[in-house]
Amino acid sequence: MAQREDEYSWVEQARAGDPEAVGWLYERYFDRIYRYIYLKIGDATEAEDITEQVFLKMLEAIGSFKWQGSSFASWLFRIAHNQIVDHVRKQSRHPQVPLEPVGATLASHADDPHELAEQSDFRSHLKDCMEELTDLQAQVISLKFGGGLSNAEVAAIMQRTEGAVKALQHSALQNLNKLLTLRGY
Repeated sequence: MAQREDEYSWVEQARAGDPEAVGWLYERYFDRIYRYIYLKIGDATEAEDITEQVFLKMLEAIGSFKWQGSSFASWLFRIAHNQIVDHVRKQSRHPQVPLEPVGATLASHADDPHELAEQSDFRSHLKDCMEELTDLQAQVISLKFGGGLSNAEVAAIMQRTEGAVKALQHSALQNLNKLLTLRGY
């Protein structure tokens, strides 16, 4: 409970315009928001840009945030979801070719080119498999494993029950397992 109370005070300080509190929220959530967006978008540069947009939107709207049965994380991930939807809409109207080389999307500590190629290949297959899931299944996987959220937080963001989230997660993981197995993973 101390973590929740601590977050409450940081959010309230950020709402009052305290730059240190805004920095604390940024540090606390940046990686989780980025991973969630990266799993949905699949492009590191775009994910970084969208993540920054999420935090700009947070700054613009934090004064209107209300503690009404949902967590700050749920509110922030809802902003991220909306930014992803906006990005996908723009991309569908103005498709672009990515400029970054294959395999450069996630930094690896490995110097072995073979290992880097395998990681890139797996990420590519995982992204393809994620696209074959239903939208709800893909969102649950992205929020749970990309965003590191609990079932309760995912349920709040998706406006579903925890039981529905568990069922979606279970079916999504089964489908991913089948799809990756068919691809030899």
